[in-house]
Formats: sequence, C-alpha cells, structure tokens
Amino acid sequence: MAVTLTPMLTSLQVMQDAPVIPVIVLNDVAHAVPMARALLAGGIRMLEITLRTPQALACMEAIAKEVPGAVVGAGTVRSAADAAAAAKAGARFAVSPGYTRTVGQACRDHGLSLLPGVATGSEIMMAQEDGYTELKFFPAMQAGGPAMLKAWSGPFFDVKFCPTGGVTSQNARDFLSLPSVACVGGSWLVPADALAQSDWARIETLAREATQLPR
Repeated sequence: MAVTLTPMLTSLQVMQDAPVIPVIVLNDVAHAVPMARALLAGGIRMLEITLRTPQALACMEAIAKEVPGAVVGAGTVRSAADAAAAAKAGARFAVSPGYTRTVGQACRDHGLSLLPGVATGSEIMMAQEDGYTELKFFPAMQAGGPAMLKAWSGPFFDVKFCPTGGVTSQNARDFLSLPSVACVGGSWLVPADALAQSDWARIETLAREATQLPR
C-alpha cells in the first residue's frame, strides 16, 4: 500500500492562512481538543501550542489525531530536541523566540516550517543567510512595535513578519496595516479564564472576530 505523505507547509502558508496565529498555553490535556475545535469553528486553523508546560506535547498529539482540520504548530522551540519532539507529536510548523542555525537545521530535518524569532537587524540578516525570509518579530511591542517595522521596511523590504509579544486585539490593526506584516501572533484568542471555564463558545467568537481583522 502506498503511503501518502503530507506535504511540508511553507512559512508563508502558515502566516497567510489567517490574520492571527493564536499563541496557546495549555496546562490540561482535556482542554486541547475542544479548544482546537472551537478555534477551527471560528476560522483559525494554524495553532501554535507553546512548549511552556509539561502537557504541551501531549496536547499537540491529541489535536493532531482528533482535529484533522487543525494544523498543529509548536511554539517556544529553542533546541533540536524541541523540534524533534514537536514533530513526533504531530506538529507541522515551529515558532522560536530567537534563532540559531542548530534549530533551523533541526526543523528542516524534521519537516517543520519555521518562523524564527528576531528583534534586531543582525538577527534578521543571520536568518536570511540561512534562507529564512518569513520571521517572527519578538517581543514586538518591547522591541519597537510598528515603528520598528516601518524603519526596517527599507533595508529588509523582502522580509515578511509575524509580530508577537504584547500584540492585542486593540493594537493588532496597527501591525496588520503594514505591508511587511503577514499576520500577528496573539494570546488573546485563548484566554486562561476561558480555558479554566471550558468556555469554548467564547474562544470560537474570539477566533471569528480575529479572522475579520483587515490586512
């Protein structure tokens, strides 16, 4: 029997799917599947599950197995081991807070598209040297916000950014109005209190509102 391989996503495909990539922190595996279904019902498919909790990998695996319409991503990828574990759990893309060539190569080895984190011009140039032109601007507000991205639009005219860190439903439009911004990363789509209360309807509503942000 022939094995059908899932084609590797490009970073641009991840960024262009919706205006917002939710940055998700999960502490309970039981929340993973209903949360993913709520986001999907609201029109958000690309789900960044951060590797900040012991349950993160199990949550990724549950979503990958039980919510076929969702595309699982791993956030806070800081090492080759993180990339390997995320791929094994079913992740198809990775997001890192910074960039090293070791992490970049590990993601390539495991078929993960990568949004490397950058906060300076030198970091952008290093990522570009390794073939990355779709980058995570992090921490976005603390590193200069929309004004910094405007300043970079000249020398880095060929780079697309996903600003993350301090991005909210209130300031997301300021970022998304910039030509260099393909999407933003935000945690407001999955509030901790909504998870604690299993308020999936609220998460679906927040996702639907996020898909309507202009860009």
